[in-house]
Amino acid sequence: MFRSAALTALISCLFATQPMAGEDPVVVELFTSQGCSSCPPADRIMHELAKRDDVIGLALHVDYWDYIGWKDEYADPDHTLRQRAYARENGKSMIYTPQMIINGQHDIVGAQAQELDRLIDAHLKAAPEAAVTAIRDADEVTVNVTPVELPEGETYDVRIVQYSPLRHASIRRGELAGRELDYANVVETWQIAGRWDGKAPQTYSAQLEPELPAVVLVQRAGHGPIVAATWAK
Repeated sequence: MFRSAALTALISCLFATQPMAGEDPVVVELFTSQGCSSCPPADRIMHELAKRDDVIGLALHVDYWDYIGWKDEYADPDHTLRQRAYARENGKSMIYTPQMIINGQHDIVGAQAQELDRLIDAHLKAAPEAAVTAIRDADEVTVNVTPVELPEGETYDVRIVQYSPLRHASIRRGELAGRELDYANVVETWQIAGRWDGKAPQTYSAQLEPELPAVVLVQRAGHGPIVAATWAK
């Protein structure tokens, strides 16, 4: 697969030095599409993010490019709605691909590896606002959330996300016609285990698709900042 020298250098910069494991992971959501000719470089970065133990990388395929000749096999209209909700939350009127959202707070063009590195590092160094743990038993997960330093008067969604670690696409039409592409951490399902007032420790449970990995995001209601996240193991 073709990769420019500039992109190779950026990716090397992004992953040459990683913060120590054990810190709360940073959530990076990539809004992408098989109908977007600008997306493959960002999709390749998602493969690298998926290898890290200090980042939860999630690829959300959107459907609004389907009309130009190729219907994205992994697109979900709910992913488009989530991207639009982020735009409204941040006072923006446009959405685009590839776009990365970091911890529900900052957005960048998906292939800007150096800026992504800077934002991930900043979030890893930030003081924790809440803590979350998740224990998985086959098709059920138990989630415990605890406040650390949360603002008063806010509520939070405890979101359970499941994904496929690797999906392949043979694209036959559209801007990427003829390409054989692999996608990492493709989001398959979303559910909300409950809403938390952020005042005291709370426990939630949810049913899972047994064959898919799962992560937990604690996010301010209304698509605000993600204040805690973890893998369900």
